[in-house]
Amino acid sequence: MVVERSEFPFAVEVVENLFVPLPDGTRLAARGWFPVGAGPVPAVLEYLPYRKRDGTRPRDQGLHHYLAGHGYACLRLDIRGTGDSEGLIDDEYTVQEQLDGCDAIAWIARQVWCDGQVAMIGISWGGFNGLQIAARQPPALRTIITVGSTDDRYATDIHWVGGCLSKDNFDWSSTMFAHNDLPPDPAIVGEAWRGMWQKRMAHNEPWILTWLSHQRRDEYWKQGSVCEDFSKIQVPVYAVSGWADNYSESVPRLLAGLSVPRLGLIGPWAHSYPHDVAVEPAIGWLQEVLRWLDHWLKHRDTGIMQEPMLRAWMQESVPPQTCYDARPGRWVGERQWPSPRIRDEKLFLNTDGSLSAKSSVSGSKQVCSPLWVGIAAGEVGRYGGDAEWPPDQREDDGGSLVFVSEPLAGRLEILGAPTVSLSFASDKPQALVCARLNDVAPDGQSTRVTYGLLNLTHRNSHEFPEPLAPGQRAKAVVEMDDIAHSFPAGHRIAVALSTTYWPVAWPSPELATLTIHCGESALSLPVRPPGPDDETLRAFDPPEMAPLPPVTRDPVEQTHPRRVVRDLLSAKMTVDFPRWTYAKHMHDINQTQRSVAFARYEIIDGDPLSASLLTEYDVEMVRPDATITHRSRGKLTCDATHFIIEIDLTIGENGQTVFERHWHENIARDMV
Repeated sequence: MVVERSEFPFAVEVVENLFVPLPDGTRLAARGWFPVGAGPVPAVLEYLPYRKRDGTRPRDQGLHHYLAGHGYACLRLDIRGTGDSEGLIDDEYTVQEQLDGCDAIAWIARQVWCDGQVAMIGISWGGFNGLQIAARQPPALRTIITVGSTDDRYATDIHWVGGCLSKDNFDWSSTMFAHNDLPPDPAIVGEAWRGMWQKRMAHNEPWILTWLSHQRRDEYWKQGSVCEDFSKIQVPVYAVSGWADNYSESVPRLLAGLSVPRLGLIGPWAHSYPHDVAVEPAIGWLQEVLRWLDHWLKHRDTGIMQEPMLRAWMQESVPPQTCYDARPGRWVGERQWPSPRIRDEKLFLNTDGSLSAKSSVSGSKQVCSPLWVGIAAGEVGRYGGDAEWPPDQREDDGGSLVFVSEPLAGRLEILGAPTVSLSFASDKPQALVCARLNDVAPDGQSTRVTYGLLNLTHRNSHEFPEPLAPGQRAKAVVEMDDIAHSFPAGHRIAVALSTTYWPVAWPSPELATLTIHCGESALSLPVRPPGPDDETLRAFDPPEMAPLPPVTRDPVEQTHPRRVVRDLLSAKMTVDFPRWTYAKHMHDINQTQRSVAFARYEIIDGDPLSASLLTEYDVEMVRPDATITHRSRGKLTCDATHFIIEIDLTIGENGQTVFERHWHENIARDMV
């Protein structure tokens, strides 16, 4: 459990708001924490759209007060058009956002309380734009710490995973839609708040309309994907994530692609900072942040750069269940990445269903999965600190093509991204494949270790997809998410292939049958032997942070709790995911916020065109001067040629409707 620390080397002055002026006259709003009596010091910037005044307020205090108490000037900055910042926001990770960040860094470096050096820190959005701004090379930026982010906006964000339409695409658009029309606080911006709010309401568009208009890896997605040119990043990078966070695969890619000083850290965590986690073990991560910042900004010998380039939590095998409070394992280290110590072990997919180092006589097996494969896949790990793992894989295996090894004679550990190389044919011009790597216990229980998706029209390129020629042999490589996992002796390794994985991936327009050419198709495992650094790794300190501000949280009934419902008569399946549902009163600013939201995925088995996603968001802000409400309903459906988007929005003030709008758009499917 994280300890709230109240004693620091420096007293901290908290400035509720200061405005950062931009060259075009726009002002960005920041909350600041400053070490008293420290003189000019390095600054640490976190740059987000999530409303520093009333959104991330508790978390910001725990992080930035802690760093300020150790001699850093810290700013939590609202992106243009969000929170208390002026202007309007058009999309995520825009060029304007990045240029504003560069201008803000230049302004910070000129202030009397700053010694001219700036670092960026952030998780998720703040981890993304840290990488993106570093690639623009603002002179005062000295280093970045990026947590739970990605270098690839197309293939490994919440949009097009493996070229498949991710379940989170519309879902996340609905989340941001509910944020983007909320007003600034008159206690910060004064009487201008109403005019700013009215402009936001009129400007707010569902970003899904843009995201669905770019179904290929075009220039839209390349912008902001630092993997396009890693050499543009010229400052040291500390990349952090967790195995239960689906952004974890970016850490090995950053370590491999960057040429600057860099470290990677991957624990068992979900989408959270490593000191405040739902999946133990938590670590003293803020102490690690200080070691990194002190090394690069204060030139102190903290020893952090003498440690392995990649430090990862090697997870032990566990029985399948949907929730783990902790994942057993141990820390391991690799001095460089890719590691020359890790070898690929190839196991062939054979016609008798075996997974073996020897290829059997060539033959083929077919699979056409029912649409219920994947309905118990779990959450994908991008919604806050919680995580949900999939249950026993035997049900999904029943609708999949499965290849299983003999029981292992000894322990086998993997670290990296497993891949499945497929030789196949499809009976339809469009198809997808999901490849799951499972750990099968002697009693038959099957735990999903990792998985990968691929839209097979993207088998050669995400930028230039090609329809499949029905019946014609083709090749594809499915890359699974990076993972560290220990298979015990006596367990078996399994690969499961399915042509559906609903709702994680939107289904192809027609149910496709894949013919897998066995003996030519194979699994490649990144096998890692125990390393010389594993037993001598420095132990992490216990987790701690600064005290949080006073907040009262009230229970709120979730209208659609997490559940899966299968109607055996109609063959209709419903998968519900609760979203931002909470009620909190922030005593120090006398504000109350309430939210009830959910995402509902429905489909009828046998009919991929019946797929639908419904989102609902009800948000209420109670301030001394007004009560503001946002109510939005979104729906995504499809036919064989188009995606269909319907969205209704109602905004109220003190019980009266002040704004309404409706969207109904059809966007052509592009081999998805």
